[in-house]
Amino acid sequence: MYDHRKIGRELGLFDSDPLIGAGLPYWLPAGAAVRHALESYIAEVERRAGYQQVYSPVLAKRELYEISGHWAKYHDDMYPPMEMGGEELVLRPSICPHHALMYRSRSHSYRELPLRISELGGQYRAELSGAIGGLSRVRAMQLNDAHIFCRLDQVAAEAAAALGLINAAYADLGIVASRFVLALPALDAEFNSPASKYVGDAASWAAAADLLRDVLKDAGVEYEDAPGDAAFYGPKIDIQVMDSAGREFSLSTVQIDFHQPERFGLEYIGADGNKHRPVMVHRAIVGSIERAMAQLIEVHGGAFPAWLAPVQVVVLPISDDEEQRAAEVARRASDRGLRVEVAHADEGSLGARIRENRLAPYQAVIGAREDAAGELAVRERDGSRWAAAAIGSVLDQIRREAIPRAIAIDEALAS
Repeated sequence: MYDHRKIGRELGLFDSDPLIGAGLPYWLPAGAAVRHALESYIAEVERRAGYQQVYSPVLAKRELYEISGHWAKYHDDMYPPMEMGGEELVLRPSICPHHALMYRSRSHSYRELPLRISELGGQYRAELSGAIGGLSRVRAMQLNDAHIFCRLDQVAAEAAAALGLINAAYADLGIVASRFVLALPALDAEFNSPASKYVGDAASWAAAADLLRDVLKDAGVEYEDAPGDAAFYGPKIDIQVMDSAGREFSLSTVQIDFHQPERFGLEYIGADGNKHRPVMVHRAIVGSIERAMAQLIEVHGGAFPAWLAPVQVVVLPISDDEEQRAAEVARRASDRGLRVEVAHADEGSLGARIRENRLAPYQAVIGAREDAAGELAVRERDGSRWAAAAIGSVLDQIRREAIPRAIAIDEALAS
């Protein structure tokens, strides 16, 4: 594996500045292109899986986190409140309380459940400077988060489906999990007391843990119990990944939460006409975008799959005489939604420009013969070559190979 901090800066993907602060990276155009492709892929996967996208503010009143339990159980990882007009506003450490309020804002029938809502939203952790590292551990992150509000009899299926989405995404992204962990409360845990790390009651925790254990067993996944690693509101499945230094990080998660529906008074009207309490399933396919990007950079060493690559096609005119044709090819490629750049003839010899752009999945070379015939000769990253063919047909073929996986699946289903 590669060190994402070194490669990310060498390839101009991301950087940081002391004036912005530690643990607060910014994204340069190349990194932003990869990130946008990843976010678009996740959004499409979620859409096809029945999720509805929402947006919520990154600030909330302190009272919200007092209700959710974050203020009492997670306070050390939160930023101090900001005084504003007699109110205390807090940068959110978690998105779930906002989604609970969204659910509560409307009445719901059992026929609407499961209700799946997703958000790519910002959240903030007061990480100590010694714990911060590259993209893997930051103070401000964009989380690929979702919450499923469902009946108790739907929980196992929803948790299993979430785990399936995670496994499918890892296959598409080239990510390999190092371990699956069932994060449980400490063996000597006490519940729902001021001194306890955990809210709720022992019976609810046991029920949630049993459900997640069954999900893992039914999926045929080997896992390890991790007492003491649970969230304060419930047990969870954590999918671990390894970085280039052999350090493990949690990337994705599936969690079952009986606590927040109770705290926020969430309800739905059942088939019997009575009010019932839903269960909340927390789920993140790739977790924080920053940590996911760190993993992708290290796994691929900057040679991203074509659909993720910051530049998918590099056009190389052999001489100044082909510059006009190169500009035309770049325009036509861009019109097809491809990310394209021209490596101009005055930037060096053809061989030097090919080496400089070796991470691009496709290099389109234009010499006098190709220019006269209106054709392109393509060289792939692995060195394989395509026979020269009409510009339009070559670009169409590249587009078919380079569009995001989820969109490709949708197009295949529609044809």
